[in-house]
Amino acid sequence: MANIVATGASRSNFNSKERWRILKNILMIGIAFMIHFTAFMGASNLQSSINADDSLGTFTLASIYGSLIFSNIFLPVLMISWLGCKWTISLSFIAYIPFIAAQFYPKFMTMIPAGLAVGLGGGPLWCAKCTYLTVVAEAYATVSELGADVLVTRFFGLFFMFYQMAQVWGNLISSAVLSYGKEDLAIVELNSTKVSELCGANFCQIVEENPNLAPPAPERIHLISGIYLGCMVLASLIVAFGVDSLSRYDKGRTGSATGQSGLKLLAVTLKLLKEKRQLLILPITMFIGAEQAFLFADYNASFVSCAYGISNIGYVMICYGVANAIAALATGSIVKLTGRIPVVAFAFLLHLLIIVALLYWKPTPEQGVIFFLMSGLWGICDAIWLVQVNALSGILFPGMEEAAYSNFRLWEATGSVVAYSYSSYLCTSTKLYVLIGILIVGVVGYGVIEFSGKVSKVRLVDPKTDFELVDNRENSNDK
Repeated sequence: MANIVATGASRSNFNSKERWRILKNILMIGIAFMIHFTAFMGASNLQSSINADDSLGTFTLASIYGSLIFSNIFLPVLMISWLGCKWTISLSFIAYIPFIAAQFYPKFMTMIPAGLAVGLGGGPLWCAKCTYLTVVAEAYATVSELGADVLVTRFFGLFFMFYQMAQVWGNLISSAVLSYGKEDLAIVELNSTKVSELCGANFCQIVEENPNLAPPAPERIHLISGIYLGCMVLASLIVAFGVDSLSRYDKGRTGSATGQSGLKLLAVTLKLLKEKRQLLILPITMFIGAEQAFLFADYNASFVSCAYGISNIGYVMICYGVANAIAALATGSIVKLTGRIPVVAFAFLLHLLIIVALLYWKPTPEQGVIFFLMSGLWGICDAIWLVQVNALSGILFPGMEEAAYSNFRLWEATGSVVAYSYSSYLCTSTKLYVLIGILIVGVVGYGVIEFSGKVSKVRLVDPKTDFELVDNRENSNDK
């Protein structure tokens, strides 16, 4: 059958059906990521508490993001050109499995290599996901009245809603297992005044007699890990059997990476670092990695575990995940009404206020509502940063999405690995001041991009004349 070209009169032949097919693919990817990161996030949030001896958990998280830096430089464009986005996503999920398996025997010789494997898979995974969403957004624009830039933001918002819901399910599993049949005696045994002196911004990794920091029984960790392993296998199968190949929409697309050699794609990624727009967006990208590292490691250890108990980490992170998911979905619609600048300005002011509040807050076990409030507000900010900076990366570099998103993950990972690396050596108050500095520099760089008109000067690929929709039978043997 002849190719169906997505222009002019032929558009009416597939409008309705193709819209739903594109949305189905986005939903399948979103659900797969939600299930997969239910396991990874649930396990990661516990690392700084359950594997606190010799800072094993924190160093493991640092190894993940250190490996992710290497991965983002060398692997995404090569794997996507060899396997295609669909199979890159499916196979990259498998690289996370050793991290969960290592929880059955958490030692440096098992945890660190497993963390390195996660990082190697993470670069191709996230780059493939971002590229897939950007390309199908441009394809969707051919069968709708909306522009590709609006659709990119909406699709990222939809994806991150599913992705952040992983915080809910992963932490619900961990908290349910850790809390079952356990009386919370820690709150009774530890004086609230003593807690306020040891925890919060004053926390400095000093070993104290704090029953809140006692690790859970090994059999409970093993049960959690077994559930998480099943989640990761299921996620890989969903992508393998439930998602269409990107070649259905990418064929004939000007500027696409399809058809280029891996070395050429790698050169494009490295060359992009010379672009002024890329350099200006790097600080805010690093801040995203640093603020996530602070929340998952330092907030959980310094505030939640220390003052509220390890068994409550999951419940507090559920609040973060729900707020993050709702904000990720809402931010796309809000940006359509207000534009990016007011939304980013709101995120900047709110995040700055939260960090300052954490500097002065003296947490005690009786202040349960505040633990949830802080994590929820942090989730709103994180969702705005993720959606807007991801979308902006694709908008600034049309036709070079693989390289743009590879750089995004590279510098996000750099922010995370730096934050995890100094986590064991600095007091929490110092870490909060560092976050403030990175945030201010990042927003200044973002402001230069917006107010210099660099975004408005970018011309997106015109999907009305540049896409071919390929017949199903022709794609039956695609990657």
